[in-house]
Amino acid sequence: MIDDIVKVGMADLNTAKPPMKLRTLGLGSCVGIILYDNKLKVGGLAHAMLPSSLELKDNKNRAKFVDTSIDQLISDMKEKGANVNNLVAKLAGGAQMFKFTSNSEILNIGERNAKAAREKLSSLNIKLIAEDTGGNFGRTITFNPEDGTLHVRTVGHGEKTI
Repeated sequence: MIDDIVKVGMADLNTAKPPMKLRTLGLGSCVGIILYDNKLKVGGLAHAMLPSSLELKDNKNRAKFVDTSIDQLISDMKEKGANVNNLVAKLAGGAQMFKFTSNSEILNIGERNAKAAREKLSSLNIKLIAEDTGGNFGRTITFNPEDGTLHVRTVGHGEKTI
């Protein structure tokens, strides 16, 4: 049944409680950040495009950046009753979708997004319990706050639940 899915677009975020699930399509170099209060069953999903809001002047969209999307998710989840001390995280995406002739780290947005997410979560003492990041393929993810499972469907690499 499609009606129980909350869609999260690129540079977007949302929260849900059961029976609703959260889904985002087309994670390439973007990173899907899932926060979850497993005691109160409140989930949040951000589809972040860039690692840091400090790198751009046009940074009004908090969901666009790893750093501010995590802060916004926490705030939104608290409004739904989540307890920050219960939060755990999962990550997906952060792929290197294109080959570059230069080895410049600035071009490896996927790896930088995943690293920024790990660092931000660590700074907030939110435990990262699972991730499916890297590679050179896209992902579609669906998070179920009922049981905390993250279903990852990859292009040409099958499906798995983490």
